[in-house]
Amino acid sequence: MDNTLQLLIDSFWPLFKAGLTISVPLMLVSFILGLVVAFAVALMRMSKWKPLKAISWFYVWVIRGTPLIVQIFIIFFGLAYVGIILDPIPAAILALTISQGAYNSEVIRAALGSIPKGQNEACRALGLNKWQTMSRIIVPQAALVAVPSLGNSFISLLKDTSLVATITVHEIFQTAQAINAVKFQPLLLYIEAAFVYLIFSTVLTQIQGMLEKKLGKHLVDTRV
Repeated sequence: MDNTLQLLIDSFWPLFKAGLTISVPLMLVSFILGLVVAFAVALMRMSKWKPLKAISWFYVWVIRGTPLIVQIFIIFFGLAYVGIILDPIPAAILALTISQGAYNSEVIRAALGSIPKGQNEACRALGLNKWQTMSRIIVPQAALVAVPSLGNSFISLLKDTSLVATITVHEIFQTAQAINAVKFQPLLLYIEAAFVYLIFSTVLTQIQGMLEKKLGKHLVDTRV
């Protein structure tokens, strides 16, 4: 019993540190880059130019229809076969960004589509161009609508970072595997890794709740 407790104590900090230094930064960078891709793809999907719509539709169809683990392997191992060699972390960021871009583009597209078309007409009547209308009127309102879904995607991304352990990124799960290779306690160590993921997910969930509450007050204030 003492050895088990000591193992849990000794392994907790390496797992938690891996979360702070690898998993969370990986999640943040991939999510931010994914949002940029998602916004561009959403605008392409809403474009009246058919080639743009077709390209964006194909991208979303392929990424949403294939497992993330397969996409990671294609980027890390597959591209290396044709001479494009990426280190584990850049490959992980690229794979997660592409995935986030596809999924979140649908969230953003739905949010943009929820804004009444009459607002575009009102902006034109006031002399605003398309860029001013989008940046000052449409996007701020759409962001409020998209926050809950994007928040869920953000939290899910933290758990998805565990998949990049397969390409030797030393995040939480990979660290648990490395410790287990020495200590041979898979049940205890993987449960502890799950607990560390749960800690980070709980903190992110609380932050999401506070953000939604703050934005909700803003919506109520603007409608009164």
